[in-house]
Amino acid sequence: MADKNNLVTGSDEHRFYEIRIKGHLSEQWAARFEGLSIILEDNGDTLLTGTVVDQAALHSLLRQIRDLGMPLISINRLEP
Repeated sequence: MADKNNLVTGSDEHRFYEIRIKGHLSEQWAARFEGLSIILEDNGDTLLTGTVVDQAALHSLLRQIRDLGMPLISINRLEP
């Protein structure tokens, strides 16, 4: 059985995330998401993928997306 507390407290491991947003992220904003791969998809979405060090860093990324006014479509934590 998985340790439910691990979801709250986190661990020292970095987590790999895939974040999908509606619209193409312009190159001028790419520096905000340094360390993440940015894929502009044919359907008009942007896919950000990469390692996020902890929950605070994840929330910071989500705030940046919100501040750009780009709708968040999905966020998925992936196994490395």
